[in-house]
Amino acid sequence: MVNRYRLSEEFARLAAINSPPLHEHAIARYLVGRLETLGAEVLFDNAAEATGGEVGNLVARFAGQIKSAEPLLFSVHMDTVEPGGQVRPVLRDGVFFSAGDTVLGADDKAGVAELIEALEVLREQQVPHGPLEVVITIAEEIGLVGAKHLDYTLLKSKRGYALDTEGIGWMVLQAPGANHLQIDIEGVASHAGMAPELGLSAIHTAALAISRMRLGRIDHETTANIGRIEGGVARNIVPQSVKVVGEARSHDADKLQEQGISIEVLDPRTLVPLDKQTIIDSVKKTGKLVIMSEEPKTGSAAGEISAVITEEAFDYLDAPPVVIGSRNWITPAFEMEEHFFPQPEWIIDAIHQKIMPLEGHHSIMDFSYEKTIKLNIEGV
Repeated sequence: MVNRYRLSEEFARLAAINSPPLHEHAIARYLVGRLETLGAEVLFDNAAEATGGEVGNLVARFAGQIKSAEPLLFSVHMDTVEPGGQVRPVLRDGVFFSAGDTVLGADDKAGVAELIEALEVLREQQVPHGPLEVVITIAEEIGLVGAKHLDYTLLKSKRGYALDTEGIGWMVLQAPGANHLQIDIEGVASHAGMAPELGLSAIHTAALAISRMRLGRIDHETTANIGRIEGGVARNIVPQSVKVVGEARSHDADKLQEQGISIEVLDPRTLVPLDKQTIIDSVKKTGKLVIMSEEPKTGSAAGEISAVITEEAFDYLDAPPVVIGSRNWITPAFEMEEHFFPQPEWIIDAIHQKIMPLEGHHSIMDFSYEKTIKLNIEGV
């Protein structure tokens, strides 16, 4: 039977040891002594060297009495989230709380305590078992860093359990993959009261893009979220820069890939000399090219870049380059500039119509061949 008092005391000792990610030396030293007392062979891998941490992942091996049984693995992690420091666990009415301005660290020291108590019971009651392997990883809380650098050659188990979730009486059988995204958008700053037409709002551009994203619950196994937007410097300045941070998760790797569209933004600065190689390298990665310029498309530098890339990187293109430029008009008064100069939504419309359909998108501009011919005939 589980010794509840011994389990509580074990958790209290573990919780009191500060162990933020990559600073787990103190708790690792405690765990070595504790596991060796229980009869384990304990060693560390080289994850510390790869991660810059104080110690590597801990691997403990327990010989079994049932030699024909396959090895079984149990995994927990030794680090906790911040703020740590002098953690003082307090037990009130059968529940542990932190007594100060720190986390309690039950994630995952509750799992470590449970595992140690289970090993105590096996030894105390002489329960026959096969070979056991215990892995206690470092730096789990900052992105599974320890697990990603675990030396799997030290393990023989093909099956295992990770004790790192809340609740009892259930288990997690599958976890989703995740793609993290950060989009940096650069616009043009201008005074919002005196000359807003001279600016290009990075926040407005981000809003247009986000409004066309599939977010929330996509289907029964796929989700997507934009979690943070940062940008702008003052309420009277057209924002030049904005950062958008989000993620997509899915149990289906193909759906996860479909949910994200990656882009690379280049600013050539000059046509002569033209940094062709940088553009070609980008086309090799993306297979697609959209060129936008504020000058009219006819006879433009953007058209020249399109011709150069088509000639020199044709084999890498999945679709013809798309050129977006101003109308073939005389530059109008500023009240008409949004109809003359390229707008952020023009880019999205062009991608949707000329390169790849965007699910749920409804175009404002018509970039069809027929429309282009009509505008050319009309001289606009």
